[in-house]
Amino acid sequence: MNLEAVLERTIVDASSCRRTDRDHDVVDALRRREPMAAEHLVSRYGERAYRLASRITGSAADAEEVVQDALWTVIRKIDTFRGESAFGSWLYRIVANAAYQKLRGRHSRRHEVSLDEVLPVFDERGGHDAPMVDWSPTTNDLAMQSELRTALTSAIDELPATYRAVLVLRDVEGRSNAEIAETLGLSIPLVKTRAHRARLFLRKRLDEWMTTVDAPTAAYAS
Repeated sequence: MNLEAVLERTIVDASSCRRTDRDHDVVDALRRREPMAAEHLVSRYGERAYRLASRITGSAADAEEVVQDALWTVIRKIDTFRGESAFGSWLYRIVANAAYQKLRGRHSRRHEVSLDEVLPVFDERGGHDAPMVDWSPTTNDLAMQSELRTALTSAIDELPATYRAVLVLRDVEGRSNAEIAETLGLSIPLVKTRAHRARLFLRKRLDEWMTTVDAPTAAYAS
């Protein structure tokens, strides 16, 4: 099963989120201090900023605070935006930094798995050392899709914050590797590695979930 197709179907159509070339109107309005500029900013980026912040912090309340602070920072510092990068990348960088700062300020850390402990095992030729479950036909079951989305969301929440950020920006927001690298202050190879490892982890978690779902059915059929 193509994991990217599952992500597209169960999270969001990334292509609908690309508005980079239309952001100049929002930027101009903010710079001119137009009365409705802030509302336009929130309308265009509020939901996506919240999605990124909630994935990094793992908390709806923290994400709301992060987005409020980040968008206010964007409004106050709009004159420092020089257009050397996409406005969306600049905004996401502010959101991500605010979210990471929120995480650092917590007294107790959320549980995050070690990917090295749970990623699929590969043989010396780079193939899967254990057989992978083909659960692609199940994803066509409408009754199963809601549960699949819940399982996928739970798996994403287990990822370390930096991996969640890369995954959301790449597979949900449809940002390029170069844009993500600039946004998060990472190298492009590191972005590619984290996206790949995150997808492997999600695939393994969904394989495990599908196995538990299929087990009762198989037992009943026998």
